[in-house]
Amino acid sequence: MNCLTTAWSAHEAELRHWTRRHVNNPAEADDLLQDLFLKALRQGERFCSVHNARAWLFEVARNTLADRLRVARETVEVPEDLAAPEEDIGTVDRLTACLPRVLAELSNEDRDAITQCDLQGVPQADFATANGLSLSAAKSRLQRARRRLKAHMTQACQVQLDDAGHVTDFVPRS
Repeated sequence: MNCLTTAWSAHEAELRHWTRRHVNNPAEADDLLQDLFLKALRQGERFCSVHNARAWLFEVARNTLADRLRVARETVEVPEDLAAPEEDIGTVDRLTACLPRVLAELSNEDRDAITQCDLQGVPQADFATANGLSLSAAKSRLQRARRRLKAHMTQACQVQLDDAGHVTDFVPRS
């Protein structure tokens, strides 16, 4: 990974200046830089084959910033009359206890897509790049994996739904 440390050393100051110009909070800019470094690190040996490391780092920095801005949208508190009843939330929260075992029973490809994109928050574009897929292929893979997870979880945990599709009961599996 010498190529990564060399590229990072050469461009870190410029990247830091760029992120601080685009993000008002210095701590948030540092977080963005850390995310950028981790994304580069996840590339492993593939990073060494990048023709222009500076361009790659800035492109990923722009995409990471765009992802953060999309997530940072303002939220509005839900009025009490629209909030889900406490017992509904509890049932769904308890259902997450089934997730580790059901995930372990999925294929490696399905488990990897769900773990990275849904549980670890890796953007689908980054998942696609890391796995040598087009963005549309990565999205399709994730959708299929989610369908298989839902079907397997429904069967394995004996999930029962009401007429509106809300979870009403299940049999825990550990």
